[in-house]
Amino acid sequence: MNLNIPEVTAIAVIGLLGIGLYGLLALRNLIKVIVALQVLGKCVILALILAGRIQNTIEIGQSMALTVIVADTVVAVIGLSLAVQVRRHCGTLDIQALTSLRR
Repeated sequence: MNLNIPEVTAIAVIGLLGIGLYGLLALRNLIKVIVALQVLGKCVILALILAGRIQNTIEIGQSMALTVIVADTVVAVIGLSLAVQVRRHCGTLDIQALTSLRR
């Protein structure tokens, strides 16, 4: 069975999507949730590049992927800074502990 590059990339996108969604739905640690968001971001980057290659507009796919990289980095930085503040305030990184922050 010979697979070409677009087929392998599509399999990688589906795999990363599954791993990222599992991480978001099953994990309760805030750092692990941020890592799952990063995995989903990498899935989106691969999907954009694959779509650009299929449509023969690889430049547009790459430029959109670069935009996603920048946005993904900003989300990671803000998420990790929030995780540090939650750890300082609550003493834990468990997402269920955030319910105690309600007034």
